[in-house]
Amino acid sequence: MTEDIRPAGTLQDVSKSILDHIDRVRTFLNTTSLDRHIEACRGLLRHTPLIDVAILGQFKAGKSSFINSLIGRQLLPVGVIPVTTVITRIRYGPRERAVVLHYDGSTEEIPLESIEEYTSESKNPGNEKDVDLVDIELSSLDGYAGLRFVDTPGLGSVFKYHVETSKNWLPEVGAALLAISADRPLSDNDLALIRELMQYTPRIVLLLTKADLLSAEQQEEVLGFFADTLKRELDKEFPIYLYSTRVNAELFKRRIVEELLSKLSANRDREFGNILTYKVKSLGKTTRAYLEIAYRTSLQADADRERIHAQILGEKSNLSQIQEDLIVITRAQAVHTRTSIDKYLERFRGPLNEKLTARLREDMQGWKGNLWKFTRQYEQWLYEHLVSEIDHISATEHTHFFGTLFKAQASLERYVNSFRALLEANIERVLGVKMAAAEWKIDVDEPARPHISIGRILDFHFDLIWFLIPMFLFRGLFERHFLNQLPNLIVINFSRLAAQWEMQINRAIEDIRARAMAYIRDEIATIDALLSQTGNKTETIKNLTDRLEAELARLN
Repeated sequence: MTEDIRPAGTLQDVSKSILDHIDRVRTFLNTTSLDRHIEACRGLLRHTPLIDVAILGQFKAGKSSFINSLIGRQLLPVGVIPVTTVITRIRYGPRERAVVLHYDGSTEEIPLESIEEYTSESKNPGNEKDVDLVDIELSSLDGYAGLRFVDTPGLGSVFKYHVETSKNWLPEVGAALLAISADRPLSDNDLALIRELMQYTPRIVLLLTKADLLSAEQQEEVLGFFADTLKRELDKEFPIYLYSTRVNAELFKRRIVEELLSKLSANRDREFGNILTYKVKSLGKTTRAYLEIAYRTSLQADADRERIHAQILGEKSNLSQIQEDLIVITRAQAVHTRTSIDKYLERFRGPLNEKLTARLREDMQGWKGNLWKFTRQYEQWLYEHLVSEIDHISATEHTHFFGTLFKAQASLERYVNSFRALLEANIERVLGVKMAAAEWKIDVDEPARPHISIGRILDFHFDLIWFLIPMFLFRGLFERHFLNQLPNLIVINFSRLAAQWEMQINRAIEDIRARAMAYIRDEIATIDALLSQTGNKTETIKNLTDRLEAELARLN
């Protein structure tokens, strides 16, 4: 018999009661897939009801620049490489300060000008300082009382821990501003992120950054395209705002502040209630689906449950075979990465040699000094011209190196989605329970550009005995040597560039494979627990379900 439900209380009381019950369900079903969502909801109940306005999106979508513009100062680091390493939260405070929270629970207050030392990839590579969060308080944000702006690492960053940091934080989102560069189309990864965000917040806004790259006519065209795509793909309309930090910045900013942020701040309590209610209901819906699977399974006899287990999971529960399949998929692509890069770079080698040879012949005419100075000028010239030219090719052409990476991604997505579709179909066929449709998508972590360098200039250190070599006699000899050496330096650096890209791309391919395997393993473990541990517990499951529905009804 279902236990009595307490009379309706405050939203916090009702939410706590629901979460307590969902915790009991989670323990009973022996599944950990609900843990992060439960923790996020409890966090909202434990702390001051600040609304976390998270700025999310792919790497280099302009998230940090937007926040800097919003707060009116260059506080967060920005750059041309993946910059943000950790979650950074900014809110109003009576005095300016920044507090670093470390994974070990320790905290330290730091000067605002030192923030980059903890939040940027260049100053804190790999998050070697073990920073969990950086909290910043600014007295100038009194107009946004009740809100907390959250800067997140880019979801398309090369660094796996960047992606994990942002993904793991999604359940915490109160309101989400999804930053997308206005000069590119809405991608499948953007749509997948919106779908995931819809589990956690009713407040999702699209922020089309870099709007200055488009004309007024193009801006209207892009707004229409995004709105139509979202309606078609998600059957939902979302607010869409243009933004630029270069052109009409104040106009764009004023509209976002007046139509979104000021209303969130002024109606903080109501908005917080809506967000909490939404999160708890979404969590309840997921829990209800798991209970339904457990209930249908519990109705069967032990022998039937074993048959159902075999029918639903079958050979797909053979993790060793799945692991081998995924390895075959990734290796089939990784083996071609270097060949693909070398083939593409070949077209640049000849033109670059001609260009630099002509430039070097001209520039050497103005060089003066002894052999030591002459050699140093040559080395400096190589850094300024050879290195910069190859670095430019790497920066502008590197997306053409990602053929094997994208092929591996597509193959792994097909494999995982096929696995998921089979699992869902088997559950519906055997138990009559229709799981929520879900497509497995994963961001491709595009590798960062590798370091370009040069090797030895002279086969023998003649420049160390420069005082014995009269340059007026041998200058022509060394000029010819430097000119003749240039094609070989181009070949060497092209090879080095290809090798470094190969290593990073194949590492990214392996990372995707590992995440695909982890996803499949978790899905199998969750379903296996639901199918294997519910025998003779039909009444208990029914009571848990009835209690959950009664609890959730109190939110209406």
